[in-house]
Amino acid sequence: MKKGFLIDMDGVIYSGDDMIPGADKFIASLQKEKIPFLFMTNNSQRTPLDTVNKVARMGIKIKEENVYTSAMATASFLSFMKPKGTAYVLGEGGLITSLLQQGYTMANSNPDFVVVGEGRNFTLEMVNQAVEMILSGAKFIATNLDPSPKKKGWSNLGIKAVIAMIEEATGKKAFSVGKPSPVMMRSARKYLGLEARETIIIGDTMDTDILGGVQLGYTTILTLSGVSKKNMLDDYAFKPDMIIDSVASLDVNKALELK
Repeated sequence: MKKGFLIDMDGVIYSGDDMIPGADKFIASLQKEKIPFLFMTNNSQRTPLDTVNKVARMGIKIKEENVYTSAMATASFLSFMKPKGTAYVLGEGGLITSLLQQGYTMANSNPDFVVVGEGRNFTLEMVNQAVEMILSGAKFIATNLDPSPKKKGWSNLGIKAVIAMIEEATGKKAFSVGKPSPVMMRSARKYLGLEARETIIIGDTMDTDILGGVQLGYTTILTLSGVSKKNMLDDYAFKPDMIIDSVASLDVNKALELK
């Protein structure tokens, strides 16, 4: 049976702009053994090429086909729901590019969907326009519901906060496509060409990567190099199949033998 990896990025491969030690060797080992892998991110701002360039600066060489974003998952989902539809977007390049690639048209009036992704260029006027469109019948879509890190000096409001604002103003709940939604988890697996029993997900967050993997029957590996720590695990009713300090310490052959 062939197996492959869905790999979260921030907290697994890098932290901010710094590579997590050993991540380059881990990816190189997958490439050498021709083991399928996909970097999977909830960030809808960046295009796959942006991600390729980001990790290249850290010494990790991948291709655009090795990246799957919540923007790509959102565009694929909307194309399935309503082919060649229209969308009003609060978001940036990665999201707009993905929607255009799926044949969607950007609309400033009467859109089929209002789609919200990460961004720093929102104005209150744009938010008000989105509210009016949703109240007029547009469906409300979020690329993900990642919270703000709540750190001093953080310059991005956070998509969850923007979504909450619009939900309060409209009384409508957004449908979120990104992790841990089965929509993105399943579409990423299919993009990689794997069955559920062949899929191993590596993540640093119990609430997204591990939760999503458990719900869909994937093999789950939690790395302690990011958000979730070992002392937090008792707070959850589910658990990962394997816990590692970082991908540098991962025995790939042992991971492939799980389940």
